[in-house]
Amino acid sequence: MKTQQGSELFSAIIHVPFGALGIRTAGALVTELFYLPASYAEKAPQDALAERAARQVLAYCADPDSPFDLPLAQLGSEFQRRVWDTIRGIPRGQVRTYGELARHLGSAARAVGQACGANYFPLVIPCHRVTGANGLGGFAGDDNQQGFTLGVKRWLLAHEGHSEYAWQQTTLL
Repeated sequence: MKTQQGSELFSAIIHVPFGALGIRTAGALVTELFYLPASYAEKAPQDALAERAARQVLAYCADPDSPFDLPLAQLGSEFQRRVWDTIRGIPRGQVRTYGELARHLGSAARAVGQACGANYFPLVIPCHRVTGANGLGGFAGDDNQQGFTLGVKRWLLAHEGHSEYAWQQTTLL
């Protein structure tokens, strides 16, 4: 059986409604969740933690109120972790702008955006709930309005009940 190039980087790859999700683990910690195009073949979880992460992601995809309780590696700078902790406080179905978070943190909107783009744990740290003042902004380090990752962001916001994006959920993929 031929493995897809890049699949060796992940402890599991699961198909989700918006594409695929790569899960990386090391020991007892999740080290990264990564959005992948649907063309990636699924990869069975290689360890118990990858299996647990896969179950929780799929549960979230079925029900946006399904919680995450994964042990996450302590990655990122102190500032990034402050941004990510703030993002975790944004309720499902709501968004905040980069500027709002920046004012709350005493920082600049661009720095908040860069921290969002560096998020190792999308979904668990719901950076899709952070938007620009006049639209979606970027997502996962990309600001191509027709690109894959912003399609993911639209799907996630609609899935969580954000009414502005509900119509787009069925038209993306």
